[in-house]
Amino acid sequence: MHRNLTRFLPALLMVASSGLAGPALADGVGRWQASFEAFEAADRVRAPVPGGVVFVGSSSIRLWDGLERQFELADKGSIIKRGFGGSLMSDCRAHVARLVLPYKPRLVIVYAGDNDLAEGRTPVQVRDDFAGFVKAVHAAQPETRIAYVSIKPSPLRASLLPRVREANGLIADFARETAGLNYIDIFTPMLDASGQPRGDLYGSDSLHLNAAGYALWQRVIAPYLAPATSAHGAVVAAR
Repeated sequence: MHRNLTRFLPALLMVASSGLAGPALADGVGRWQASFEAFEAADRVRAPVPGGVVFVGSSSIRLWDGLERQFELADKGSIIKRGFGGSLMSDCRAHVARLVLPYKPRLVIVYAGDNDLAEGRTPVQVRDDFAGFVKAVHAAQPETRIAYVSIKPSPLRASLLPRVREANGLIADFARETAGLNYIDIFTPMLDASGQPRGDLYGSDSLHLNAAGYALWQRVIAPYLAPATSAHGAVVAAR
């Protein structure tokens, strides 16, 4: 009996593991379940008005205190913050149905890709995951505009700057070729005169933004929130 149990133990462990994972964990939801439940609870308390602006992405969005109150929308739509810390661009792509589609936004602002590169994913993979995110949004809501906030140059991750530049360049090229899509360059203004990350824009961990960093983001991003316009105020032409 003991020998038989030992023989079948690997199979039993495999079954147990798959059973514990269940559908919620199999698609990656389990890791973010608490965040998604908090978003849904907030929606029940105050249902967002369709046609607003959704900010989605990793901890740079999640930690942006007062984000919803820092932008003036000419059309008086709502601003919805849906950042979940530690997330990848691939996570945003996988969970479009929960993070974006319920709100029927006119605009989605995306910040993700920083963690992807830090975990060893390539710039091409980041671009492809963003392209998948765009495709998923536009398949369901083709009129929704999407703006990608470039990956920031963090002092803590200065060794990744070549890959950050490559990923940003790939996504900027993709944005130029894709209707309803903008690329927002926050990378350049966050560099000092020598081309290194500006430490004055970051907190003590040299990774997350401080108040000055978010103030810079707000100034750069704000022009893109105008309805149906580019950062320069021109109507976005259909291509």
